[in-house]
Amino acid sequence: MRHRSLLILTAVLTTGALTLTACGSRDDSNNSSDDGGGTQTVVIGLDAPLTGDLSALGLGIKNSADLAAKQANAKKYVEGVTFEIQALDDQAQPSSGQQNATKLAANKKVLGVVGPLNSSVAESMQKVLADEKLAQVSPANTSPSLTQGQKWNEGTKERPFASYFRTATTDAVQGPFAAQYLFNDAKKKKVFVIDDKKTYGAGLAGTFKAEFTKLGGKIAGTEHIDPETKDFSSVATKVKSSGADVVYYGGEYPAAGPLSKQIKKAGAKIPLVGGDGIYSGEYIKLSGAEGVGDLATSVGAPIESLPSAKDFVANYEKAGYKEPFEAYGGYSYDAAWSIIEAVKAVVEANDGKLPSDARAQVAEAVGKVDFEGVTGKVSFDEFGDTTNKQLTVYEYKDGDWAAVKSGELTS
Repeated sequence: MRHRSLLILTAVLTTGALTLTACGSRDDSNNSSDDGGGTQTVVIGLDAPLTGDLSALGLGIKNSADLAAKQANAKKYVEGVTFEIQALDDQAQPSSGQQNATKLAANKKVLGVVGPLNSSVAESMQKVLADEKLAQVSPANTSPSLTQGQKWNEGTKERPFASYFRTATTDAVQGPFAAQYLFNDAKKKKVFVIDDKKTYGAGLAGTFKAEFTKLGGKIAGTEHIDPETKDFSSVATKVKSSGADVVYYGGEYPAAGPLSKQIKKAGAKIPLVGGDGIYSGEYIKLSGAEGVGDLATSVGAPIESLPSAKDFVANYEKAGYKEPFEAYGGYSYDAAWSIIEAVKAVVEANDGKLPSDARAQVAEAVGKVDFEGVTGKVSFDEFGDTTNKQLTVYEYKDGDWAAVKSGELTS
């Protein structure tokens, strides 16, 4: 299982970049450097929380993108190009993400960026990277406004940044998918909705609540919590007295785990349900025995069940990473490959060299990629959203997450 890999990281970390080598031809583009052996160096930037509470997810993102670059180099997939990963830590903080975006944009060898994990961090990075015509491909952002604008829920969809893409589907799909499963399949009729007031959590809870009430479900109560405070006893008491038969939480596992534990201890023996932000082995540790029976939705089908992912899983283990690839590993791998495929298209269209406006051309080429990836078909619609709308419901049982149902939202 992906949560149980305990392997050894063998990549070499130097000045924030995972350095990878390959052979090829020479180029004099201002967007690349010659390593003396006749190769062009292309850097793929990466931004994710590599330390802190959400580092389990961030390290899986980093390692998976690193694996993509390593494999591209080993195959000499883009003749004459060596790919490097420059990984920066945002600690899940928007201000750090913005600083990292500025740093990556200043490195002229960076032709694309994978990340970030958090939608709130993405909001701080988008304009910085777009101003430099740098392609950004997130494996994890799910806030619809990132691609469809602030009025998307009013029926007005307008893409804010043409250089931003994502391989994960959005909360416009994920929240309603959870609502449909709970109401139609799990037969839950009365929900208590809690969120952490962040871009991701509040947005996800909002789309869930709208669909649940549309289906005929009742809202037993709503609350906002401060995820930095781990004492949720007052909220747990409100849940208990509300008579709800399920709790829906919009937020991430550092708060969700303790919240679930405290709700059960308050006497409400009902499941907590969340989105991809709680779908992690860390949630199982934090919620403990009380979390058994809790549910999470996550983007895509279970990686381990996809024939297209078998090589990825085997190669990830073979590479010796000590951290599991977690929820977004496959999506990060595909995000990195979308940039690699774009670089390949641009180089081949320019007689084997990177053009002087490589960033702009690569960003445009990302929007046209179409290939079979680890997570299935990788392509993007007119907003930069993935065309893969698959989702999965998981249940915490037997010490791990087990897939319960996979499919697409019923319109």
